[in-house]
Amino acid sequence: MSNSQSITEVLNGSLDSVHSILPFKLSIDRPSRSEEPIQQNGLGVLIGMTGDLTGRLLIDGSHTSFGYVGEKMFGMPLEGEMLYSFTGELANMIAGHLSTKVSERSISIDITPPTVIQGESSIRGFDLAFHVPLTLQDDHQLKLILMIDKKSM
Repeated sequence: MSNSQSITEVLNGSLDSVHSILPFKLSIDRPSRSEEPIQQNGLGVLIGMTGDLTGRLLIDGSHTSFGYVGEKMFGMPLEGEMLYSFTGELANMIAGHLSTKVSERSISIDITPPTVIQGESSIRGFDLAFHVPLTLQDDHQLKLILMIDKKSM
């Protein structure tokens, strides 16, 4: 399988994972490509990937949007440390599902533990990123960003 096919499979697997994990309807906007640093301003969670594809997966959003997802999944509002813990665990569920999904397509990736990012930050050190905006119910937004390292291209 070519590197571009692997990237497509991982991106599609990420979106399939989001659909499988989130318990409500969402719309997926058209992906865009970028080589610029990622500006993260609210709440996000980063998962590293190694193996057949090397890079990172970032789920970016606001405290309100992650709180909305947590409330829909657990039936109660999440705040403070519970919200940060949930955000990390949500990324773990999505990345774990992704890893299983792409293994069915003969792509082997290992994932790192999640890193929750809060506040303003700039993420660099990748060669290509695919940004996929997700609109949840009640106009909440998340963004899925797949960052690919040069050796995977």
